[in-house]
Amino acid sequence: MGILGWIVLGLVAGLIAKAIMPGRDPGGIIITILIGIVGAIIGGFIGNAIFGGGLGTFFDLRTWLLSILGSVILLAIYRAVTGGRGRARV
Repeated sequence: MGILGWIVLGLVAGLIAKAIMPGRDPGGIIITILIGIVGAIIGGFIGNAIFGGGLGTFFDLRTWLLSILGSVILLAIYRAVTGGRGRARV
């Protein structure tokens, strides 16, 4: 999967993770993409450790499920570290 594929996968997986775990998060679309990309990598490690196979191709269901799982885990860690602080609204 190329860099553009990772960015698209990261964006969608990050958005789905935020939809699964609603709440106020610091950061915008860039943080969502980064959480999704790193979450996909974490999901790949989890899939490799548990199932013996990590991420597949872009259109593989396993790739998407593992990416979303990794993104949810990373989002939970991110919220724990930042304390769930949102941006101040004026």
